[in-house]
Amino acid sequence: MKRLVLLFTLGFFVFFLYRWSVSPVSRNTTPQTFTIPSGQSATAIAARLKQAGLIKSRTMFKLLVDRQDLTAKLQAGDFQLSPSMDLTMIIKSLTHGSQDYWVTFPEGLRVEEYAEKLAAKSSINAADFILAAKPSEGRLFPDTYLIPQTASVTDIVTLLTGTFAQKSPTQDKTAIIIASLIEREAKHEADRAIVSSVLHNRLNLGMALQIDATVQYIIGKPANWWPNNLTRDQLQTASPFNTYLNPGLPPQPIANPGLSSLQAALNPASTDYLYYVSDSGGVNHYAATLEEHNANIDQYLK
Repeated sequence: MKRLVLLFTLGFFVFFLYRWSVSPVSRNTTPQTFTIPSGQSATAIAARLKQAGLIKSRTMFKLLVDRQDLTAKLQAGDFQLSPSMDLTMIIKSLTHGSQDYWVTFPEGLRVEEYAEKLAAKSSINAADFILAAKPSEGRLFPDTYLIPQTASVTDIVTLLTGTFAQKSPTQDKTAIIIASLIEREAKHEADRAIVSSVLHNRLNLGMALQIDATVQYIIGKPANWWPNNLTRDQLQTASPFNTYLNPGLPPQPIANPGLSSLQAALNPASTDYLYYVSDSGGVNHYAATLEEHNANIDQYLK
């Protein structure tokens, strides 16, 4: 009989503890923004929720998340939570209700590729973004961003160009155009300053740059924004961006360069190279004369 009473008492205590742990902290319905950084653990989230006065028990939060196998579903971003929400509501919000979304823009993408990434993560209309962002091509800083779901196209363009203004070592249009060419033409870090030297050397001599990426920029289409194996006819595409037909730089950047390419545009290596070809592995091979260049073509492209 005593054992039965003890078990009953213990069960009642556990039930009471559970009900208390999952109940709201208070009746205060005032929302507060709770931010979860990318990669933060459930244990750390529980501790911060308790510190913010949003839950009563860190242990119960962790137990419920583990029991429902929700650890991997806890989202990064901003959440509107209040002390009047019970523990189950808070967990549901953290797994379904992020007001923000993470999006990564790698170096070297064009505006259209930015638009596709945004449209895949949000309600942003790709065509609207292209229209608003195209004049800022080259100054949409490539990085990982946490963007509010409520952000408009204008808000996002302002965020990207503002980040560029803060982080870029230059705001000079010419340097940014050169950096965009370097970003598309140099796949490896070690090549960027050397490609920059080739571009500067040709510009100083008044030679046409003959950059394939500028033609790719002209003829690129959805699902293939940077087509390879350009034909002779494609290289003759009429456009002010075509550096095979027009001396000097294109009128605008052709992509959005990262810090490394921006630095390379400002600090070219000291070489006498005027030519380069890229092999199948994306490694560049340089030449100072046309004869050397043709030999590289024979060796690495044929």
